[in-house]
Amino acid sequence: MKEKARLLEAIAGKNRGLLATEMDRVRVLSSLEQLEDHNPTPKPLEALDLLEGNWRLLYTTSRGILGLDKVPLLQLGQIYQCIRTTDCKLYNIAEIVGVPFLEGIVSVAARFEIISEKRVNVKFERYIIGSQKLLGYQSPNQLIEEIEAGKKFFPIDFSMENREQNGWLEITYLDEDLRVARGNEGNVFVLSKESR
Repeated sequence: MKEKARLLEAIAGKNRGLLATEMDRVRVLSSLEQLEDHNPTPKPLEALDLLEGNWRLLYTTSRGILGLDKVPLLQLGQIYQCIRTTDCKLYNIAEIVGVPFLEGIVSVAARFEIISEKRVNVKFERYIIGSQKLLGYQSPNQLIEEIEAGKKFFPIDFSMENREQNGWLEITYLDEDLRVARGNEGNVFVLSKESR
């Protein structure tokens, strides 16, 4: 599909949006809108088999995510959004890399509620920050298993259930290996499905 190729070309070399200029962002948004007009899955939240799995972030306009790259000597590694449709849960996992032994993880666990054919409400439940080494981090799946088993992580692991940390996410394009979503703060997310 030419619209998909055009979007992938527009985001290539932009380091998930970190290197995007204003002109790049305009070009990406234009390509993204053209792709959304050709969504092969018009009701993405009824295609849970396509949605399920680990998705790697290719591009975003989210300042919150891109701001993780501002820590001196460290840089943003891979970023994942892992969706578990059976439990209506999602896990955002950002790997921080750079200086050996200082690699870190920033993770947020959330529950989602389907409210339309394309949109979910998201309620953030748990926030975890720590050293990859101290956490014993090996992969997103391993971290999620430990979170689900109730493991507590050092040094920062706290519940967000009593805070008003909520949002929504609308899936505007979904196929076997690409997902596009828009969030309540006006951010866009382009993600690629990882093979298990």
